[in-house]
Amino acid sequence: MRYNPAERRNNEIENWFNDFMPFTGNTLMRTDVREKDGKYLLDIDLPGFKKDDIRISLFNGSLTVSADHHESDEEKDARGRIVRKERYLGSCSRSWYVGEGIKETDIHASFDNGTLTLELPTEQKKAEEETKYISID
Repeated sequence: MRYNPAERRNNEIENWFNDFMPFTGNTLMRTDVREKDGKYLLDIDLPGFKKDDIRISLFNGSLTVSADHHESDEEKDARGRIVRKERYLGSCSRSWYVGEGIKETDIHASFDNGTLTLELPTEQKKAEEETKYISID
């Protein structure tokens, strides 16, 4: 096997991104859907996001969960000059068709330890006409 410095450098860069970029790849918005007592429960993984980063909307029977995160880290020396500055801007979104009979008042949302839990009825009631936002407990 022959040593390839370019391949090693690429692997080092890839490992750096895997270690320091928590909002990449398929770790975002992994969702478990289960049915319990006539309701659907969705557990959505949103690691690194805060409650205020998340928005839930309902429009024409589509439930959409989106999350935006903006972070900046800056270090300065004794003279006030920037020595290191890092920033991250990220967003993700996912939608599910839940039926036009579901209203925003039928949906309950809570957020705990990076997991957003949505509870909604399995049966449809009446059509939704405009976008409504669901608050997070």
